[in-house]
Amino acid sequence: MSDIIDDDKKITRRDFMTLTASSMAAVGAACAAWPLVDSLNPAADVLSLSSIEVDLSNIQPGQTVTVKWRGRPVFIRYRTQEEIAEAREVKLSELRDPQNDQDRVKSGKDQWLVTIGVCTHLGCIPLADQGEYKGWFCPCHGSHYDLSGRIRKGPAPLNLAIPAYEFISDTKIKIG
Repeated sequence: MSDIIDDDKKITRRDFMTLTASSMAAVGAACAAWPLVDSLNPAADVLSLSSIEVDLSNIQPGQTVTVKWRGRPVFIRYRTQEEIAEAREVKLSELRDPQNDQDRVKSGKDQWLVTIGVCTHLGCIPLADQGEYKGWFCPCHGSHYDLSGRIRKGPAPLNLAIPAYEFISDTKIKIG
């Protein structure tokens, strides 16, 4: 009878040792792998470029400014009420990439249009306040965008992209 009890104790001790050794090996592997996993995180200089804040107080109605975000130009246009009305009168059936003007701006801040300033044809930089629709014109291949950044004429297949942005205050936005 005592042999059976001793055998049970040996099995219990062996299980405990196996569990302890396995746990220590797992912790050691995690400690060894952490530097590798941590090296995959973006560097501090890259994180600092992931978002920018732009002061809108110096932009006049009807003016477009260009800022650089993630190595790409971003157009910020302070649209007048006439420009907003003109952009909203366009029928969606006339557009190659149909999108309402209201869907391209933040609700309640219709005067501010924020677009990525890269032509959707071949990645050129369109010129502001140019073209047949008074918006942007890409001189490389002749794409015309309206005051809502929508493609109206030329080879570009899509509207100018809208980046992720939010209003921090009435005169400041955060892009990214």
